[in-house]
Amino acid sequence: MEISAKDNDLSSQERRSLANKRLGLKMVWIVAGSLAFAFALVPLYDVLCAATGLNGKTENTATTLKNSRVDATRWVTVQFTSSVMPGLGWNFYPKQSNIRLHPGQVETVMFEAKNITSQAVTGQAIPSVTPGQAASYLKKIECFCFQKQVLKPGETKVMPLRFFISSELPEDVKEMTLSYSFFSAKE
Repeated sequence: MEISAKDNDLSSQERRSLANKRLGLKMVWIVAGSLAFAFALVPLYDVLCAATGLNGKTENTATTLKNSRVDATRWVTVQFTSSVMPGLGWNFYPKQSNIRLHPGQVETVMFEAKNITSQAVTGQAIPSVTPGQAASYLKKIECFCFQKQVLKPGETKVMPLRFFISSELPEDVKEMTLSYSFFSAKE
């Protein structure tokens, strides 16, 4: 620790007290900076996800659909998988395991969820796309993942996913997997 000429005139206890005050101020700035950074992360993450399609989040789907064209010269196979996190008490699965479509072609796939508990349960679906580079080309028009789902005891619900793959999808991507995981959520 550096000691200035002014600090040389101070006793050991006074120097320690001054050093503690400086350290305390540094810690306050670190905490304040960390809090500001934490609050800034949420909007930054949303912008990143919307721009890249990360976590299945996309923006301007209607505009993209209007400007999209069907590329009938190639096919893309989309596989669907699902999972339910422990404690949710649901069975959840796609009604079909895959679909073959032309980029730009709008399709609808159904998923089914059943509450196997004796109480109402709220869940939220989180999408994931692989390969990751394909995520920004998957455009969802209608999806159960846009909002929380509530199922009464024993209730079964068929939920649509309406989507298309942008015709700008790189030529080398011929297959992609769309996976949904349902998590327990508060109403």
